Amino acid sequence: MREAGPPLEAVPTATYRLQFREGMDFDTAAGLAPYLKRLGVSHLYASPIFTAVPGSTHGYDVADFAELDPALGGAEGFARLADALKANGLRLLLDIVPNHMGASTANPYWADVLEWGEESQYAGYFDIDWSAAKLLIPALGAPYGKVLEDGEFGLRFDKDEGRFRFTYYDIALPLAPNTYGRILGEIDEPDFQELSLTFATGSADGAGLLQERLATLAEDPEALAKIEGAVGEISADREALHELHEVQNWRLAHWRMARETLTYRRFFEITDLVGVQVDRLSVFEATHALVKELAARGDVAGLRIDHIDGLADPKAYLAQLAEIENAPYVVVEKILGPDERLPETWRTAGTTGYEFAHALTALQVDTEGLSRLDGAWREETGETRPFSEIVRETKRRILTYNLAGELAYLAERAREIGENDPLTRDYGPDSLRRALIEVATSFPVYRSYVDLSGASEQDRKLLRKAGEEAKLSPFVEDPGVVDFLVGLLLLENLSDHETVASALYLARRFQQTTGPMMAKALEDTVFYRFNRLIALNEVGGEPEPGPQASFHPAMQERLATQPHALSTTATHDTKRGEDARARIATISEMAEEWAEAVKRWNATLLPLVAELDDGPAPEPNVVWLFHQALLGGWPLELQADDHEGLADLVERLEAFMLKAVREAKERTSWTAANTAYEEKLSNFVRSALSNDFAAYRQDFLKVSTPLFAAGAVNSLVQTVIKLTAPGVPDVYQGTELWDLSFVDPDNRRPVDFDRRRALLGEVGEMTFAQTLPRWHEAVPKAWLVQRLLRLRGEHRKLFLEGGYEPLSVEGPMAAQITAYARQVEGEALVVIVPRLPLSLLEGEDGLTLRADAFADTFVSLPGGFARFSDLVGGADVEGDRIAASELFRRAPLALLFASAS
Repeated sequence: MREAGPPLEAVPTATYRLQFREGMDFDTAAGLAPYLKRLGVSHLYASPIFTAVPGSTHGYDVADFAELDPALGGAEGFARLADALKANGLRLLLDIVPNHMGASTANPYWADVLEWGEESQYAGYFDIDWSAAKLLIPALGAPYGKVLEDGEFGLRFDKDEGRFRFTYYDIALPLAPNTYGRILGEIDEPDFQELSLTFATGSADGAGLLQERLATLAEDPEALAKIEGAVGEISADREALHELHEVQNWRLAHWRMARETLTYRRFFEITDLVGVQVDRLSVFEATHALVKELAARGDVAGLRIDHIDGLADPKAYLAQLAEIENAPYVVVEKILGPDERLPETWRTAGTTGYEFAHALTALQVDTEGLSRLDGAWREETGETRPFSEIVRETKRRILTYNLAGELAYLAERAREIGENDPLTRDYGPDSLRRALIEVATSFPVYRSYVDLSGASEQDRKLLRKAGEEAKLSPFVEDPGVVDFLVGLLLLENLSDHETVASALYLARRFQQTTGPMMAKALEDTVFYRFNRLIALNEVGGEPEPGPQASFHPAMQERLATQPHALSTTATHDTKRGEDARARIATISEMAEEWAEAVKRWNATLLPLVAELDDGPAPEPNVVWLFHQALLGGWPLELQADDHEGLADLVERLEAFMLKAVREAKERTSWTAANTAYEEKLSNFVRSALSNDFAAYRQDFLKVSTPLFAAGAVNSLVQTVIKLTAPGVPDVYQGTELWDLSFVDPDNRRPVDFDRRRALLGEVGEMTFAQTLPRWHEAVPKAWLVQRLLRLRGEHRKLFLEGGYEPLSVEGPMAAQITAYARQVEGEALVVIVPRLPLSLLEGEDGLTLRADAFADTFVSLPGGFARFSDLVGGADVEGDRIAASELFRRAPLALLFASAS
């Protein structure tokens, strides 16, 4: 159990995630409040709503934490949303972003830093290396000199603000006021000459008044004409422009320079997002003032913390956050590695649930089939390396190339510390760099959490193990360098307070670097390369699912350590829709047949594979991915001759495939596009589903049709487990119906809520059996979501405090049944669901399980109850065990409820 969990009354019954922007604003969300109440959730779970950089499609690039985004309706629109939620008995769980802000002039803090540099009152708000000569702005599309020569720079005077800006297309950076004199000095008049001198000798304190004076002066058309004339003269003089550029606090540079010489901490590789020093009390107060206000007036009841691993000290931040009144429910976006536990000292209800989604998917994969699939995939693609080796090599590439600037910064900080000790002063920068690379790439989880109190036992084990592995690397010549580095990262054997402070800063920056390294290597690279079975390639997941027997221990662990964490199956960050993932998992149940089908399909589509200088386009591994992606994304209502529907699918699939190969970074990438390759890939996707290759489409659908049905059963099982297992279930927008989306931005498409409202009314009058013939429309899923959310609301104590008991299953089909009970004070819910349903289905286009499939297989029921009601099958169950065949004759899953009263 967590050290300081939220009070039970603050824990949601269930949440419903909405992505704001792209058509969703405060008033639209307010209109959904009655629907969400009828659906049965307790909390609307909102993506970031503070003012973002203009044009933002997601809101994670916050420009102003002190303002509710006018693009969403501003403060007035939010007030209407808050009122609508309260009127419907709903509360708000708000997603906030403490780690970073948009590096944009729309951000008033950042704009001030650009204007005044280290003198800015906000200089300490951001993680900036002020020892660097300039604040680097890597925004140019070509090297600086070429941009200058081509006349792409300019100047602009904003007369209303009295400010000068240095321009490059849409970018307009504020000039330092003490350099205004270089412009105003061009005007040979006493007023301007005096103002020029005043600006040149002024300070940040008085600059605002001087700019107001300049704005007032510019109200005179003649004066404005003279100012604009001076601006025009300098804009036309490249040498003068260059000289003006060189005296600013910032330096414009080619975007490629960000990789190795960036002077501020960024979010992953995104230079448009600058790291915030939220661990400073003044920064915390400034960036959380509006959050506190919203919580104080009851408009916000809980918080979801984005990218907690980006913070210097997550534990201290969460302790600070816990002081906010009226928002005691806090969850953190955190990916847990294998065998990793969320630190118990963190004041949070738990994670946002990636590990839960992985446990569910792993349950639905046939491990024997996966092994056979592995052999077929390797034969087809020629890949021989184990997954762990691919990950390690990719981590090294990401750290040394994509994050080269971060690596250089760490090496220099370590060198500075080493120089102060005669025993370590001879550890050179290259040796330290190599040691850092090997320790970081050997680190098995996203990051450690060493802080002022030192290292936890978990962190000590992880870092020491990484150190021992690093010493075995052929790139490390002196093991003593590794020992020195690991000692610094653990704050061990340090001689004085100054060294401890320096080592703590190094440890924090190392921890803030290994997270992005792992994420970019694993989630954004390897998961688009290791395409054996992409259902397992998910955020927080592992391509090795582990044994079926690990599911119950995982749920018991969850109940013991974070019983009120979110349970998710889809988010804005997941690689594919929850039902696409459940469907793709069924490939493991027919591995040999799938592999044979892939060979046939590849032979059919061979004319579409082009030979380029660097190899076939697309290559076998990408084609292997294509078939799985098509399986996962094929809409159930789409007929083979529906040309309009096919065109929409092709457009979405083409966008996904292009993103996939760019993320894989093997033949093309976001930063070095191989246009010839990408054109051939796009042609492959479009042509494969054209009438010219109708034979492929027909064969594909013949093979896939049984998988559509088995995938639907998996989806219903996934839905039931999410809504009944330990944790707080989250329904991602629209996923009360089938979710067959690809990765973002596809998973942020507008949701047809009118259809969902209408269907919700229909299922309220139906039995589960009546929904089954309409499974193509997702009616059974909608029925389960509504019934189980209602059940959670009526029996909160059962789900929030109830135990988790694996139930004994005996008989020949025991391995294909998952059964457990939730119990509390005279109430029990029994969940009995099938595993690996492909071979259990009767026919190819229905969800009926074969009557004989579960013969002689029995499930033991909890004692102390005279009778259980089958909420799905509609009959009563008596006794201490039940025949699985009897349950599954009624429905493809069973939910039994009993009350001692």
